Amino acid sequence: MKSGVVIIVAGVIMIICGLILFYAVQSSPQIESFFRMIKHAGTFIGLLGMGVTLAGVLLYLINRNQPQIQDFDVRE
Repeated sequence: MKSGVVIIVAGVIMIICGLILFYAVQSSPQIESFFRMIKHAGTFIGLLGMGVTLAGVLLYLINRNQPQIQDFDVRE
């Protein structure tokens, strides 16, 4: 498997994990600091996952097979 596809899959998994961490804790004004940290970690992991996915897409697009440029010998 190409590296771009592997990085895209890793980024999507990070986004899903971030969403799970973020929405697993209910928001309330008197939330404990441990649960607040879990919620912030979910946000951070989700945003990192978006960046990793974007990097994977760019890497995939850059490393696609490009057609060979043919050299023509022009003589008069």
